[in-house]
Amino acid sequence: MNEVVKYEKRGTTAVVTMNRPEYRNAQNSAMTYALDAAFQQAVDDDEVSVIVLAGAGKHFSAGHDIGTPGRDVDVHYDNTAIMWWDHVGKKGGDLRYAREMEVYLGMCRRWREIPKPVIAMVQGACIAGGLMLAFVCDFIVAAEDAFFADPVVRMGIPGVEYFAHPWVIGPRAAKEILFTGDRFSVQRAYEWGMVNRVVPSEHLETETLAIAERIAAMPRFGLALTKRAVNQCEDAMGMRNGIDSVFGLHHFAHAHNAEVGPDSLGGMDTKSMKSAAQ
Repeated sequence: MNEVVKYEKRGTTAVVTMNRPEYRNAQNSAMTYALDAAFQQAVDDDEVSVIVLAGAGKHFSAGHDIGTPGRDVDVHYDNTAIMWWDHVGKKGGDLRYAREMEVYLGMCRRWREIPKPVIAMVQGACIAGGLMLAFVCDFIVAAEDAFFADPVVRMGIPGVEYFAHPWVIGPRAAKEILFTGDRFSVQRAYEWGMVNRVVPSEHLETETLAIAERIAAMPRFGLALTKRAVNQCEDAMGMRNGIDSVFGLHHFAHAHNAEVGPDSLGGMDTKSMKSAAQ
């Protein structure tokens, strides 16, 4: 776990840090399962009241790993998020659907239900899969240099697998960022209600840990029930069913790309996605 994710206790706060800074913390499966193990460790530790999710280096996360030397789409990891067969050795849509249901949609849902408050501490890039990680957190503290985007429509795919956009930033803002693929600033994220606090970059860690300490002073069981209450209200407003329906559209787009083009990503790779970003 220490290779791709670091775990540290700061009093009553567990700090879980994605640790692939040389790849802007691109998320391979090894990182995803290491994150899950770290979150489980924090949940099981009665001394931990709040969890902070961070990214090492200049960036929070550039999203899913679609081309680093550590990409591991064909590696087996024990399923923990959902009840489904393993993707390894499968073909076509079976491979993609099984893997993404487990590693992306399933894990995000599992982490959204963590019974302890989770704070995202965001600096630099928070792109696509990084945006998903921020979405599942309860509170987002962002540095002034943070920026966000979900550019996967450039692949012909309607957003990332955990499609919480309409509930987190609202329908019109969601359409804007998806239709254009453009980055949006931390100030816009704050105006849309996605980000709770914007702080100077040099104060990001101090401010985040101070907020975690304040939250930790509240009764633990009361916090857990309050988190569940808000999540249940979001789901009553259609969030869970909406994400399920868009996950199907997401995979229909993958299948369409694979049928009419060179691959399921519409021929896009890390370099072409980065060059298209604004």
